[in-house]
Amino acid sequence: MLVIRLNRYGKRNQAQFRVILQEKAKAPGHRHVEVLGSLNPHSKATVLKKERILYWIGQGATPSDRVHNMLVKAGVIEGKIIPKKMKRPEPKVAVAETPIETPVEVAPVAPVETPAEAPVEVVKEEVKA
Repeated sequence: MLVIRLNRYGKRNQAQFRVILQEKAKAPGHRHVEVLGSLNPHSKATVLKKERILYWIGQGATPSDRVHNMLVKAGVIEGKIIPKKMKRPEPKVAVAETPIETPVEVAPVAPVETPAEAPVEVVKEEVKA
Protein backbone atom coordinates (compact mmCIF):
# COMPACT_ATOMS: atom_id res chain seq x y z
CA MET A 1 0.00 0.00 0.00
CA LEU A 2 1.36 3.39 -0.96
CA VAL A 3 1.22 6.37 1.38
CA ILE A 4 2.06 10.06 0.97
CA ARG A 5 3.99 11.26 4.00
CA LEU A 6 6.62 13.72 5.20
CA ASN A 7 10.33 12.90 5.28
CA ARG A 8 12.58 15.07 7.46
CA TYR A 9 15.94 16.27 6.20
CA GLY A 10 18.26 19.20 6.90
CA LYS A 11 20.59 20.19 9.69
CA ARG A 12 19.84 20.10 13.38
CA ASN A 13 17.45 22.93 14.35
CA GLN A 14 16.95 23.68 10.62
CA ALA A 15 14.50 20.94 9.70
CA GLN A 16 12.91 20.75 6.27
CA PHE A 17 10.49 18.16 4.98
CA ARG A 18 9.90 16.42 1.66
CA VAL A 19 6.45 15.20 0.68
CA ILE A 20 7.19 11.70 -0.59
CA LEU A 21 5.36 8.66 -1.87
CA GLN A 22 6.49 5.31 -0.47
CA GLU A 23 5.38 1.95 0.83
CA LYS A 24 3.58 2.13 4.18
CA ALA A 25 5.76 -0.58 5.73
CA LYS A 26 9.01 1.31 5.03
CA ALA A 27 10.50 3.83 7.45
CA PRO A 28 10.16 7.47 6.27
CA GLY A 29 13.92 7.91 5.81
CA HIS A 30 14.30 4.94 3.49
CA ARG A 31 13.70 4.35 -0.23
CA HIS A 32 10.78 6.27 -1.72
CA VAL A 33 8.96 6.03 -5.04
CA GLU A 34 8.68 9.72 -5.86
CA VAL A 35 9.18 13.18 -4.32
CA LEU A 36 5.88 15.10 -4.53
CA GLY A 37 6.85 18.39 -2.92
CA SER A 38 8.59 20.06 0.01
CA LEU A 39 7.79 22.02 3.18
CA ASN A 40 9.96 24.53 5.02
CA PRO A 41 8.36 25.15 8.45
CA HIS A 42 10.68 28.09 9.22
CA SER A 43 9.68 30.21 6.25
CA LYS A 44 6.23 28.55 5.88
CA ALA A 45 7.05 27.82 2.22
CA THR A 46 5.22 24.88 0.67
CA VAL A 47 5.89 23.51 -2.82
CA LEU A 48 3.55 20.78 -4.08
CA LYS A 49 3.27 18.94 -7.41
CA LYS A 50 -0.53 19.05 -7.69
CA GLU A 51 -0.93 16.85 -10.81
CA ARG A 52 1.33 14.09 -9.46
CA ILE A 53 -0.37 14.13 -6.04
CA LEU A 54 -3.82 13.83 -7.63
CA TYR A 55 -2.53 11.06 -9.93
CA TRP A 56 -1.21 8.97 -7.04
CA ILE A 57 -4.33 9.55 -4.92
CA GLY A 58 -6.31 8.31 -7.93
CA GLN A 59 -4.09 5.21 -8.03
CA GLY A 60 -4.95 4.42 -4.38
CA ALA A 61 -2.27 6.20 -2.34
CA THR A 62 -3.48 7.58 0.98
CA PRO A 63 -2.03 10.73 2.56
CA SER A 64 -1.03 10.78 6.22
CA ASP A 65 -3.09 12.99 8.57
CA ARG A 66 -0.57 15.85 8.49
CA VAL A 67 -0.17 15.70 4.70
CA HIS A 68 -3.97 15.51 4.28
CA ASN A 69 -4.38 18.72 6.31
CA MET A 70 -1.61 20.38 4.30
CA LEU A 71 -3.25 19.40 0.99
CA VAL A 72 -6.67 20.68 2.14
CA LYS A 73 -5.16 24.04 3.21
CA ALA A 74 -3.31 24.35 -0.11
CA GLY A 75 -6.49 23.58 -2.06
CA VAL A 76 -5.12 20.46 -3.77
CA ILE A 77 -7.90 18.22 -2.42
CA GLU A 78 -11.27 18.93 -0.82
CA GLY A 79 -12.32 17.65 2.55
CA LYS A 80 -12.35 18.39 6.24
CA ILE A 81 -9.22 18.98 8.26
CA ILE A 82 -8.43 16.01 10.50
CA PRO A 83 -8.10 17.19 14.12
CA LYS A 84 -4.89 16.43 15.97
CA LYS A 85 -5.38 13.57 18.38
CA MET A 86 -3.88 14.10 21.81
CA LYS A 87 -4.15 11.71 24.71
CA ARG A 88 -5.79 13.14 27.79
CA PRO A 89 -3.62 12.96 30.88
CA GLU A 90 -4.82 10.46 33.42
CA PRO A 91 -5.68 11.96 36.82
CA LYS A 92 -3.23 11.10 39.55
CA VAL A 93 -4.69 8.75 42.16
CA ALA A 94 -3.61 9.31 45.77
CA VAL A 95 -2.09 6.21 47.34
CA ALA A 96 -3.79 5.13 50.56
CA GLU A 97 -1.49 5.45 53.58
CA THR A 98 -2.98 2.52 55.46
CA PRO A 99 -3.04 -0.88 53.83
CA ILE A 100 -6.43 -2.13 52.79
CA GLU A 101 -7.59 -4.92 55.04
CA THR A 102 -9.40 -7.89 53.64
CA PRO A 103 -12.73 -8.62 55.28
CA VAL A 104 -12.67 -11.56 57.69
CA GLU A 105 -15.74 -13.69 58.16
CA VAL A 106 -16.88 -13.72 61.78
CA ALA A 107 -19.09 -16.44 63.20
CA PRO A 108 -22.44 -15.12 64.40
CA VAL A 109 -22.68 -14.62 68.16
CA ALA A 110 -25.82 -15.54 70.03
CA PRO A 111 -27.39 -12.52 71.75
CA VAL A 112 -27.05 -12.39 75.52
CA GLU A 113 -30.37 -12.14 77.28
CA THR A 114 -30.47 -9.72 80.18
CA PRO A 115 -33.51 -9.26 82.33
CA ALA A 116 -35.06 -5.88 81.69
CA GLU A 117 -36.03 -5.30 85.33
CA ALA A 118 -32.74 -6.33 86.91
CA PRO A 119 -31.51 -3.75 89.44
CA VAL A 120 -28.25 -2.02 88.64
CA GLU A 121 -25.89 -1.49 91.57
CA VAL A 122 -23.72 1.59 91.68
CA VAL A 123 -20.69 1.36 93.90
CA LYS A 124 -18.82 4.42 95.04
CA GLU A 125 -15.34 4.17 96.44
CA GLU A 126 -14.02 6.59 98.96
CA VAL A 127 -10.69 8.14 98.24
CA LYS A 128 -8.44 8.87 101.26
CA ALA A 129 -6.08 11.72 100.91
